[in-house]
Amino acid sequence: MKRAPGHTLKTLALRIPAVLAIPALAVPALLFAGTMRAADAPVVVTSIKPIHSLVSAIMQGVGEPELIVDGAASPHTYSLKPSNARALQEAKVVFWTGPGLEAFLEKPLEALGSDASVVELDNAPGLVKLPFREGGAFEPHDDGVHEAAGSGHDDGHGHGDKHAHHEEHEHEHGAFDTHLWLDPMNAKAMAAVITTTLVAADPANALTYQANAKALDDRLTALDKEIAATVAPVKDKPFVVFHDAYQYFEHRYGIRVAGSITVSPETIPGAERVSEIHRKVGELGATCVFAEPQFEPRLVKVVIEGTSAKSGVLDPEAATLKAGPDLYFTLMRGIADSMKACLSSA
Repeated sequence: MKRAPGHTLKTLALRIPAVLAIPALAVPALLFAGTMRAADAPVVVTSIKPIHSLVSAIMQGVGEPELIVDGAASPHTYSLKPSNARALQEAKVVFWTGPGLEAFLEKPLEALGSDASVVELDNAPGLVKLPFREGGAFEPHDDGVHEAAGSGHDDGHGHGDKHAHHEEHEHEHGAFDTHLWLDPMNAKAMAAVITTTLVAADPANALTYQANAKALDDRLTALDKEIAATVAPVKDKPFVVFHDAYQYFEHRYGIRVAGSITVSPETIPGAERVSEIHRKVGELGATCVFAEPQFEPRLVKVVIEGTSAKSGVLDPEAATLKAGPDLYFTLMRGIADSMKACLSSA
């Protein structure tokens, strides 16, 4: 497996079709097919939807990258499927965020991706990286909120054995918040590495990749300005989140987050925990409490009941969105619009 910080360069050989001893009428069609094959993209595999979206945008007109964590699955608790293993075996290029977020991919990439150029996008030059927030108004960073019911021990606060191992693993790899894509400037930095890698792996399609990358960069610039305008009227209103995943978004747009609470998406907290949450929401003066799609409406209602806070839903990993080149833009606009709608109503 070829691997380098931020990007890996690897030149792929082009295939030349044989047309000897073929009926004359078939030759033109086969020559055309050969030309198309010569310009085919390498097999590209991506880890999560936001990364898949950026790669898809750059590969438009050439090919479609494979996606490992599809649907509403979470990278925090994902288990590799046989189809994923086959995709990794066939891959020439693999894009992932890195072991801090996608620990489940570390060993499979070593075992199955031996012929692939593997790109850890959390090493892309120019990325802004922010440390985990813990202490004060922020409860311990807990991606255990994504765990399925019955997986690991839950103490009623969303702290599971499985999470403890995952958090330890994350901190071993740099102790920074791994939701890097929630700042469009970070998306630009990752797109630059994606483009360089694809051009090196598939020089026959270099011009297409570069043109698509320029168009993507322009769209990201416009998106950044659009989101800033969307959230400007409400950026000083405090809110609380179930999952502290948004600090790149907050940092970019100067939004005022008051703190986080940690609850399990499948378990209604007990009376003592509910009282503790209500007290915290009140003390922080939260205008809104934002959950995520995996949380049952009844749980959200229990959490805000008896407080003056409204409720909203944010989807940082695009669990509810269809994969594709436009997903990143839908994801970011969705977060901005949800924040504006909830914070404006209070």
